[in-house]
Amino acid sequence: MNLYNRVCEVLDIEVPIIQAGMAGDRITTVELIVNVCEAGGLGTLGAAYMQPEDIRQTVQEIRKHTDKTFAVNLFATDMIDNTVGMEEVQHMLDTMRDVLHIKRSGQKIKTQNLFKDQFKVLVEEQVPVVSTAFGILPSYAMKIAKEQGMKVITMITTVREALEAQEQGTDIIVAQGSEAGGHRGTFDMNEHPNGANIGLFSLVPQVVDRVNIPVVASGGIMDGRGLIAALTLGASGIQMGTVFLATKESGAHSCYKQALYESDEESTVITKNFSGRPARGIKNAFIKDFDHSKIQPLAFPTQNAVTGDIRKAAAKQSNKEYMSLWCGQGTRLLEKDKTATEIINTTMQQAKSILTTFNYR
Repeated sequence: MNLYNRVCEVLDIEVPIIQAGMAGDRITTVELIVNVCEAGGLGTLGAAYMQPEDIRQTVQEIRKHTDKTFAVNLFATDMIDNTVGMEEVQHMLDTMRDVLHIKRSGQKIKTQNLFKDQFKVLVEEQVPVVSTAFGILPSYAMKIAKEQGMKVITMITTVREALEAQEQGTDIIVAQGSEAGGHRGTFDMNEHPNGANIGLFSLVPQVVDRVNIPVVASGGIMDGRGLIAALTLGASGIQMGTVFLATKESGAHSCYKQALYESDEESTVITKNFSGRPARGIKNAFIKDFDHSKIQPLAFPTQNAVTGDIRKAAAKQSNKEYMSLWCGQGTRLLEKDKTATEIINTTMQQAKSILTTFNYR
């Protein structure tokens, strides 16, 4: 078993570890991305909600500090608002706004569809790797990416999605198990309203057996044991998100990090309440109150837009009960005050130790 493998070769990285592109609240800071890259992994900017020019500035800042390969993650889905049920939802959310002492509903909701301009910046800045969630790069973007020599990573949650991604030109597949934190990467929300929730140990070998491109395992992986397990199942590497959320370099709010340390494998649920798309996060008052109301959240991205003021106010007030606390199911394995470099080095050392123990060559 070789720890330097197809993923490393395709992406021109030293270790088979990808830092997940976690969007929102600038969690994936320049420092985090750079340190992951310098430690040999693939750092990823979670840019799905960012303005194009902010992406450009951040990419240029990353390049000031590293010449290593890095990625930018975007949402490959239509950001079209659907306001059906708006009045009922806003009435419910107003009860939460009262708790936080902020203005009641009244703001006009209009989600910007930024993908084309975001992708244009990636091309202009010659970003080496583009990764997507919620779907595959559109055909025009895939064509441009190939012409520019960009590598393409697609997150999938089923074998069918993996085959489609491969057919459309994806270079590397990230197989996202149900243990994973944050949004489910499922393509078709009409077919899978709650996301395709297949466990990682079931998903990875079935995907590996049916595609010819490298597969990266994602979901609940926190250390070298997870890396070796993934490789044994046929994956060529791992993607980790939650473990990097808790690092010193992460831009996650301090009370968010504390919530991670206090959580365990039973703390999270998959919910649509914050964004309208299923996502795994720590169950808090926001999720419980919305569930209790029996009101259906709006579709993505509209629900994400209408809850934005609540999430921002909660963060400003350090109130974790009304923040979206995305994370996976492996939080008992978190260690406080670790750097991204330490996470990668420890993960690789542990993996190598396991290989030595079992006399792998």
